[in-house]
Amino acid sequence: MEKRLIRMGIDVGGTHTKAVAIDNLTTEIIGKSSIKTTHNHKNGVAEGVVLAFKKCMEENNIHPEDVIFVAHSTTQATNALVEGDVAHVGVFGVAAGGLEGLLAKKQVNIDNISIGNNKYINVSNTFSTKKKLTKELIIEKIKEMQAKGVQVIVASMAFGVDSINEEKAIYEFAKDMNIATTMASDITKLYGLTRRTRTAVINASILPKMLYTADSTEASINSVGVKVPLMIMRGDGGVMEISEMKKRPVLTMLSGPAASVMGSLMYLRASNGIYFEVGGTTTNIGVIKNGRPAIDYSVVGGHKTYINSLDVQVLGVAGGSMIRANKNGVIDVGPRSAHIAGMDYAVYTDEIEIVNPQVEFITPKKGDASDYVAIRLESGKRIAITNTCAANVLGLVKPEYFSYGNANSARKAMTPLAEYMGITVEELAEQILAKAYHKIEPLIMSLTEKYKLDQEHMSFVGVGGGAAALIVYCAEKMNARYSIPENAEVISSIGVALAMIRDVVERIIPNPQPKDIRSIKTEAINKAIESGAKPESVEVHIEIESGTSKVTAIAFGSTEVKTADLLTECSEDEARVLAATDMGTDPEKIKLLISLGGMYVFGYRPDSKKDQAIRILDKKGFIKVQKQGGEIINTSAGEYETAARKLWDELSIYRGDSVLRPDFYICAGPRVMDYSGSIDLAQILLLMDIDMQMLDPSDKIIVVGTKNPL
Repeated sequence: MEKRLIRMGIDVGGTHTKAVAIDNLTTEIIGKSSIKTTHNHKNGVAEGVVLAFKKCMEENNIHPEDVIFVAHSTTQATNALVEGDVAHVGVFGVAAGGLEGLLAKKQVNIDNISIGNNKYINVSNTFSTKKKLTKELIIEKIKEMQAKGVQVIVASMAFGVDSINEEKAIYEFAKDMNIATTMASDITKLYGLTRRTRTAVINASILPKMLYTADSTEASINSVGVKVPLMIMRGDGGVMEISEMKKRPVLTMLSGPAASVMGSLMYLRASNGIYFEVGGTTTNIGVIKNGRPAIDYSVVGGHKTYINSLDVQVLGVAGGSMIRANKNGVIDVGPRSAHIAGMDYAVYTDEIEIVNPQVEFITPKKGDASDYVAIRLESGKRIAITNTCAANVLGLVKPEYFSYGNANSARKAMTPLAEYMGITVEELAEQILAKAYHKIEPLIMSLTEKYKLDQEHMSFVGVGGGAAALIVYCAEKMNARYSIPENAEVISSIGVALAMIRDVVERIIPNPQPKDIRSIKTEAINKAIESGAKPESVEVHIEIESGTSKVTAIAFGSTEVKTADLLTECSEDEARVLAATDMGTDPEKIKLLISLGGMYVFGYRPDSKKDQAIRILDKKGFIKVQKQGGEIINTSAGEYETAARKLWDELSIYRGDSVLRPDFYICAGPRVMDYSGSIDLAQILLLMDIDMQMLDPSDKIIVVGTKNPL
């Protein structure tokens, strides 16, 4: 029998840790397992990762030699910050002398960093000029900080992004003294000494805990005979080897939501829209645009960091949120959940158990409000009314959804509360979901505005076990389409199993030249390889911010030279239906503008006076570009500049003293090269030129220009 090649992904949730095993060749799910998340174990949630992994292997007869990829998401970094389980950090600042030294000393003097709930990262500071930085001085200053209780060091040098020698010297001597150290230049290559140092402090504060967790998890995985490197989910949607996580654990913040997004992208052709990851306690809401999740810098203690992660809004309202109420109606939904309060949902309670239900108003946990609703049964057991109960009562949850339960049970439990309020059970259910919607709707609108999503063609993707409890109601209220994929309850584990290596290099480069772009591209490729990617699998996307001169290189790669595709190729007719659905029209009304290489380009113009909507789909059916007001030119790689200049002039919008410049994309074979976001034609042509040099001048390409919305 042919040897199986298995990819395994483990996602750590607030309630459950879930593992999936996926056949690398067919991408079929061949096994799932779930255990309670081990928050209270001496090894923390890492113990649950190992238990879920072993359980999945044992239950599905998976042998260690079958496993070619294993990765997990982690809540450790986020939990450490939320719970204040952080180390005392010592900042060792260095700069040249004179005025530069005076300014730098102030900039690297970091105050204690608030992490909420009256908890702080304690920071001690020391400083030296470059001239005085000797081995003896470094050791002396580290010992002085240790005497103050410092457990981990940050080495931060003014202009350290240009020369790391001083930071490296501090790192090496601290290592000899058996003290964990973070070099600020390892975290980011961007200027901004205070922000760079603060980001390094956050990383250092969780370093001891994460090192222990990483070592114990890695040892446990190896103990079952699995030889491939353990990968960790990053907060920006990629994975990295555990050896890299040991240096930069802060990159794993929000790795749980990242896992669910990547699962949605790869499992549901989720190209554009709002995604909901709905658990029992919280809902994470974010954006997928042109097949990529929206990324931004994380904010910790009210300060922006240089940590790239998903731009996610977290709400304390989810599938298991309890309700607060009085005689006049529902006051609020959440943030306390039935899980944390130790109660079952009414909708998942056997109908036979619900005898003589009585309303009680309780304080589930110390500090909670006293008007949370519990239903006491004749047996003395308490159960909770939740969003999931309300959605089932209103018939919004289909039997195939994970949130489906016994609507009759929910109705029986809700009846005494409805009678207390003088309304029907259905009116009570409507009030519950309306309260949840009023919390969710403003976040959706702010994200829609921030990322310029097309409100007329809004679509939602729901993942997580509680997805159907909220997304169906919200979609109906906002007249939006929605999708809940098969296996939505383990979509995060799927995302972890199928994730690719991702790494980012950022630089401030005024007036970048071709050699600068090639240099940063090479650096990004090397970082992706260090994180575990096969060299021949790595691709790089370059972005240039005109206003800040920031150049970003994003590298993607896989741990195998060739990975199986999750979806089969779609035909032109199937692609047409997908594009028409996204445009909100009938398939026969849209036009195939061109099919070239691995791409379909469709256009839709309601009448001759309106701008043409453009949808570019790859052969797997993913919508790579979703724009209104677009035009294309079918040309060759050697003639790209003529086409770009023509569309630049035709699609620019002049309004008074301002000019809105178009965005550009180039389709070449199976790739869509994205040059959107820049308002400088010279920079756009520079990036195009570097990409086109990789092609033969006679190769056919499509240059796409799209108007920027007013």
